Amino acid sequence: MTSESAPTGVLLDAEAIQKILPHRPPFLLVDRVVVLEPGKRLVAWKGVTMNEPFFVGHFPGKPVMPGVLILEALAQACGLLAMKSIGPDEDVKNKVTFLMSIDGARFRRPVVPGDRLELHVEIVKRKGAIWRQKGAAMVDGQTVAEAEFMAMLADREQ
Repeated sequence: MTSESAPTGVLLDAEAIQKILPHRPPFLLVDRVVVLEPGKRLVAWKGVTMNEPFFVGHFPGKPVMPGVLILEALAQACGLLAMKSIGPDEDVKNKVTFLMSIDGARFRRPVVPGDRLELHVEIVKRKGAIWRQKGAAMVDGQTVAEAEFMAMLADREQ
């Protein structure tokens, strides 16, 4: 994963992301995509605010974003990269990504309200409908979490 800062141009905003991913607030954990190299890598942002519903119970008086939600944000970014990499002939509206595994997850420091979670993901390998990707979540240039993800891109049932 590269630790270089992403540019501030928005390639996909929340509205465009919702046309690709089935997730909706409060479970949509990617706000914008700022770097996209189909077939290679993607950088996305998640603004972490005090208004996040999980902060009510995690933890009162000391809000910390749950690690599983940081991994979910990375997985959603991986899904976006896969969908934007399948080529123009595929209709992403008829596809969905199913998470199969998370390997080597590591957490380096807490994510708190006011942080901008920068999600760096890249494709490791693709074999048919199966994708292996790796991701690192960063705040202020420091890695806060990282993992490898395996997912299957499947037809969405109507």
